[in-house]
Amino acid sequence: MTTGAVNLRRADTRRNHERILAAALEALTTSGEVSFNAIAKRAEVGVGTVYRHFPTPEALVLAVYRREVQHLVDVVPTLLETNTPEQAFRAWTSHLARYMMTKRGLAAALRTATTTQEELFAKAYETMISAVSALLEANVRAGSVRADVDPETVLRGLSGLLHLNPREDWPSQTENLTDLLWKGMRADRGD
Repeated sequence: MTTGAVNLRRADTRRNHERILAAALEALTTSGEVSFNAIAKRAEVGVGTVYRHFPTPEALVLAVYRREVQHLVDVVPTLLETNTPEQAFRAWTSHLARYMMTKRGLAAALRTATTTQEELFAKAYETMISAVSALLEANVRAGSVRADVDPETVLRGLSGLLHLNPREDWPSQTENLTDLLWKGMRADRGD
């Protein structure tokens, strides 16, 4: 049985963990730097707390990346609850593009921080496939997308978002790419 003090400590530990991840994401997004001192200051925790949670800069960068990929998947049910399946797909694509445009510092840090990129990216790919699959399944049930659309093909098509330039009109370019994909996936495309 746990005491109230232990539960409070665990809650505080979880809060600190999240604050550190949020501060690290902000640092990686704005400067691409992983300074434990700067991250501790932003998270309003001691630098020792950062080291207790993440013993190396690589561990911190990997945790931030995993968290961000998970956010991309976690938003899917909410999008499907509050939008039509087509609108949810389009909103998720915009969400994905925004992620890609604002997380370039994270991508650069990831390339230099890890030697286990293959496994990390394979897991992220599986996670993203599950998000795309959920969106496609909802659209198939709604009759707006063909049942034979392959989630991997759609994700490969969405990889075109990687070529967008954050200094250009990437929201319009995202919409154009989404329209192109949608026309190929539509159930009524009139083959």
